[in-house]
Order: sequence, then C-alpha cells, then structure tokens
Amino acid sequence: MSTGTVTGTVTGTGMVAARRAGGPWFPGVTPDPAADVRLVCFPHAGGTPSVYRDWHAHVGDRVQVVPVLLPGRSFRLGEPPRREMGPMAADIAAALVGQGLADAFALFGHSMGALLAYEVACELRDGGAGEPVHLFVSGSRAPHFYGARIGAELTDDALLAMVRDLGGLAGAGVDPEGGGAAFARRMPVLRADLTACERYRWAPRRPLACPITAFSAAGDPIAPPGQVDEWREYTYGSTLRRHLPGGHFYLTGPDRPALLHELRRELGRHAARRTPVSTTEPGGL
Repeated sequence: MSTGTVTGTVTGTGMVAARRAGGPWFPGVTPDPAADVRLVCFPHAGGTPSVYRDWHAHVGDRVQVVPVLLPGRSFRLGEPPRREMGPMAADIAAALVGQGLADAFALFGHSMGALLAYEVACELRDGGAGEPVHLFVSGSRAPHFYGARIGAELTDDALLAMVRDLGGLAGAGVDPEGGGAAFARRMPVLRADLTACERYRWAPRRPLACPITAFSAAGDPIAPPGQVDEWREYTYGSTLRRHLPGGHFYLTGPDRPALLHELRRELGRHAARRTPVSTTEPGGL
C-alpha cells in the first residue's frame, strides 16, 4: 500500500510535481484506490512527517498513510509556522476534502498532533464532510487541559534541555549529547507549535461519534494517565485506553512496535467492514 511520504532527493520540476500532488499539506499524496482506509498522521510540536515514513509497512496492506506537513518545514520551509490551532485545523480539513482524502479516513496525532487531529475531526464534522472512522490520540492530555505554559517562553538552551530530557532529540535523529545547529534549525517551528498549544482554549461542543483510542506512556510527564483518560468525554462512541512502556517519544523508540500493533489491529477492523463480501456461489457467475 502506498504512503504519502516523499523520499529521496527531489529537485527542480520533480519538487514542483511532488508539491502539486497532495498540495502543500500532503505533498506527494494522491488517493490510493486500493486502500480501504486512510490514516492521516499529525506530527508532534516541532515535528515533521518523517516520524511516519515507514508506517505503511506496519499498519496493514489496505491502509494508506497520509502524513501532514505543517508550514515552516521541508517543502514549506519558506512559510511562517502557524501559531493558532483553530485556523490551521480549518485549513487542513478543507485540504483533506479538496484533495479527495476525506473518505473512509482515520486520524492519528501525537502530543500537539493529537490536539490538532481532534480539531480537524470537529471541523470536518461541523462542515458536513463527516467524521473519521477512528481518532487515535497519543501522548496528549485531553483538550480542556491545554492552555497552560509548556515552554514557548524558555531560552534556547532551556528548551533544548527540555526536549533532550523528554527523549525528543534521539527520535528526531539529533545527537542527544549535542543538539546544537541541527536542533537550532527546528527552534522557530517548535516555539510556534508550543505557542499554538498555549493559546488554545477548548470551546464546548458536541462530542464526536467515532471511537477514540488514547495512548499514554508509563514515563511521560507531559500526558499523565489521568488526563489522558478524559479523552473519553470527547466521543459518544467507545473509548479504548492503551498504556504503553516508554517516555513521551515512545513512538520513535524501542516501544514503537506495541503502538503499531494496536493501530494495525484497529485499522484492520475498519478495513474489513469496507471490503465487499462476495455472495457468488462456487461455480456461479
């Protein structure tokens, strides 16, 4: 099954073509007619789609992985990063519809990405495009806990230390003992993303109808289990809770297989519901 991740070196007309397919939010992505379910994946604060680059090999043959590229990174390096969650969610929801990707889709988001995925789900529902078949939230407290300071005001050195302590440097391919220039390049988008989380204020609205699976990690100080549990208030449907080993960035470390196993199982169920069952008798037409 195809993935929306653009790999390799793309230059000149190739870069233009990659950006045109899927637009700026989903570069290189076109709807896969062989997919029964699409999994739209939202990055953590300061993150890129690279964390999802090989997920297509793990979540099932009938699942198309669609990573979301936020402004200020990769092909969108020249765009200023966003600092408001609501308008960004509205733009992503419109892009999903416009690119033909809002059909039989699930959403996955980690940390800030979970909050953004929830807001996109609400935008799609409220705009008449329908809900996801499933919302997967990882490493994130429930939306009404957002709004407090979480680090946007820290000095560069203090912010680097915070991310290092959370295990975010190793998962991003940055030397945890150094950081330095590689991390400095990501500082503007990280600060913008943290600012968006700090400015966010949850507005009471009707719960979703789709099932929610909420993942937490045993060593994650950002998303304590009690605050993750409250995602159950955000759906009329079922809520599944999975508490996994690891820290805040468990999805990029050795504990990642447990997450991918859960995703594959749930997405497989949704894919099976969409697969037509043949009623033709053996030997019939």
